[in-house]
Amino acid sequence: MVPGKEKKLIIVSAPSGAGKTTIVRHLLSCNLGLAFSVSATTRAIRPGEVDGKDYFFISEEEFRNRIEKGDLLEWEEVYKGTFYGTLRSEVERNMMNGFHVIVDVDVVGGLNIKKEFGEKAFSVFVSPPSVSDLEIRLNNRKTDSEDTIRKRMEKARWEMEFACKFDFLLLNDDLERAKSEVLEKVKEFLNK
Repeated sequence: MVPGKEKKLIIVSAPSGAGKTTIVRHLLSCNLGLAFSVSATTRAIRPGEVDGKDYFFISEEEFRNRIEKGDLLEWEEVYKGTFYGTLRSEVERNMMNGFHVIVDVDVVGGLNIKKEFGEKAFSVFVSPPSVSDLEIRLNNRKTDSEDTIRKRMEKARWEMEFACKFDFLLLNDDLERAKSEVLEKVKEFLNK
């Protein structure tokens, strides 16, 4: 990392099941000087999760207060009373500590953050080979009900329409190739 060089933001977005988390983990392992921005949520903490590592778990009331104060770069009420969002303070803290920041956010959230950060941000849309491939991946996970998968697929079809608004469209049809390709693009952006 070059001292004094302006820190940048990497935004990774995708429909559920496209491989976004795998791509983010890969980039974090590549010695690029990246720090992960932990998101905030109002959902209950699950067994094995750690507050401040997996998410910042906060009450709905506190989340709504943070929205009003402008403390969130992006947020979404995914289900009634269940919010997720990116804390401005978390991104700023990581940058102040000398890191470029990577965020793993939904598609609309990614576009909102890109709008705010402009040229200081590089937005990546991770795309499955096809919508039917995405459905197969979600079914193979065996973590969601049929109804949840149906809702995720409806949302995915809608989210795919936004792919062209991102700086880079990463087709995840071959994971090793996708990892290599995104690494080169992110290195290029960070070294500008």
